[in-house]
Amino acid sequence: MSKQKLEGISFFERYLTIWVALCMVIGVLIGKFIPAIPAFLGKFEYANVSIPIAVLIWLMIYPMMMKVDFHSVKNVGKNPKGLYVTWITNWLIKPFTMFAIASFFFYKVFSGFISPELARDYLAGAVLLGAAPCTAMVFVWSHLTKGNPAYTVVQVATNDLIILAAFTPIVAFLLGIGGISIPWDTLILSVVLFVVVPLTAGVITRNVITKNKGVEYFEKNFIPKFSNITIGGLLLTLVIIFSFQGHVILENPLHILLIAIPLTIQTFFIFFVAYIAAKLLKLPHNVAAPAGMIGASNFFELAVAVAIALFGTTSPVALATIVGVLVEVPVMLILVKIANNTKAWFES
Repeated sequence: MSKQKLEGISFFERYLTIWVALCMVIGVLIGKFIPAIPAFLGKFEYANVSIPIAVLIWLMIYPMMMKVDFHSVKNVGKNPKGLYVTWITNWLIKPFTMFAIASFFFYKVFSGFISPELARDYLAGAVLLGAAPCTAMVFVWSHLTKGNPAYTVVQVATNDLIILAAFTPIVAFLLGIGGISIPWDTLILSVVLFVVVPLTAGVITRNVITKNKGVEYFEKNFIPKFSNITIGGLLLTLVIIFSFQGHVILENPLHILLIAIPLTIQTFFIFFVAYIAAKLLKLPHNVAAPAGMIGASNFFELAVAVAIALFGTTSPVALATIVGVLVEVPVMLILVKIANNTKAWFES
């Protein structure tokens, strides 16, 4: 039985938690002791989006996009319940529970450790994360839970459209800040890079290979060649991200822990809101798992970019959004395991 479970799981996927921890440590050490590397990579940036990170995220997403069959995308509308779960969780629940949980911890539980001014700033960072549900990385989590690629694409694509309209008013309402500005170039570039380009490349690749070699060759021989590319892209992305933020993490160990606690609680809570709702609606596991992952994960590129644009690179607000990156990957890997271990919930 154990051999069957491990069959088809790559070496990287099997021990992914260990590799993630190592890459995070390596990234922090590079940022601390070899700062010239992140300084050099930081030069390659456009609209607050790191080009090296964008390329690696593209490599993560591209194999998933090749699995998208547009005939399946057309059928998504026949069972829209998964989309409703995603939309309601992300936009009517998540930002407000993030505000409530973060406020409780920063102003009440941790009042002996941080000042009201810091509490306000950390809350602002948490709200930016809560109002920016995931786009790019959710394809990785969906891949690890064997999510339906066509349905995941539609879930993410519609989510991106809602971000355009809902992000700014939700943040402005929760923080009571007038005139919140959003870096539209960052948002639009992210959507193009992380959804439009890899989806287009994936569809073209699928059509060319299936036309010349057949569907069976494509699914059994071609796709498996890319299994380690997604995980490799994730690990290299973590090294770069944490090399950029290594000094911040090392200089604020206690406050990073304090910020991480409410963010972690929120992540688990939102996942189970969407996941259990999907179960109650009798949705298949390959739709339920991505629905939970989209809400639980955050569009941290957008949150960090807005925090820096509004409050500056050295602000506590930016620090809180960076902790979101620190917390996300280990917690999401735990949720991936939970989703995979509870697959039987969704089977008759």
